[in-house]
Order: sequence, then structure tokens, then C-alpha cells
Amino acid sequence: MRKNTLKFLIPVLIISILIAPAFALAAEGDWKGLVPCGKEVVEGVVTEADQCGFNDFMELINKVLGFLLTYLVLPIAAIMFAYAGFKLVISGGNTEARGTAKKVFSNTVIGLIIILLAFLIIRTILFILGYEGAWIFEWV
Repeated sequence: MRKNTLKFLIPVLIISILIAPAFALAAEGDWKGLVPCGKEVVEGVVTEADQCGFNDFMELINKVLGFLLTYLVLPIAAIMFAYAGFKLVISGGNTEARGTAKKVFSNTVIGLIIILLAFLIIRTILFILGYEGAWIFEWV
């Protein structure tokens, strides 16, 4: 295979492996779906409910953010930390390899900080707009 093809296929494979278990849990329990409006669970039976409203849209945003943080960002950050640690251990006396490992580690930390700040900014905007949901993810 060509090098460019591998550079594309490896991240796609890693992301698909990380996303697949989340879709397997979709039918479990009384999960109301990604957009909960129009459905209501009463004693384990899904019934029709009112039309969609603002809080339903905000709950959709909350679920998407929670999914991204829980199932994508944290596993990828853990993989990158492990990769940086592995590179640091095998670097031996090579200062270039050690510098590369430290750069991967620091870039991962900076990326996590940026993602968490973006999460806090979005949650603050949702709060200002009047979303009355919890500040923690409710489906986890």
C-alpha cells in the first residue's frame, strides 16, 4: 500500500473501532433516542408525547457533546499518551526522538485543554440560552 493510503486508513480504522461500541448500545434499555421529543417512556413503553421544543434541541446538543467527549476524545487522548510514553521509553539516548515524544505529549495536553475549554464555553452558552438540563451527562 502507498504511504498516503496508510496515513488515511489508520485514523479511520481507529475512529471506527472507537465509535462501533457506542452504536451497539443504542437498543439497550429504555433509551429514548438522540432526539427525545415526540416520545415518552411510561412504565417501559414508549408513547407519543408533545412536539419538540427548545429544551429538546438543547438536550440533543448535550448528548452529542457527551458522546464526543466520552467515546472519542478521552480514548484518543489515552492512545496518544501511551504513544508518547512508548516513544519516550524507546528513544534511548536520541535527543530528537525524546523531543518528538515530549512534543506529542504536550500537544495532547494542549488539545485536551482546548477541548475542555470549548466544552465549558458551549455549556455556558446553553445555560445563558435557558437550557434547564443537568451539567453532567445524563445517559452515562
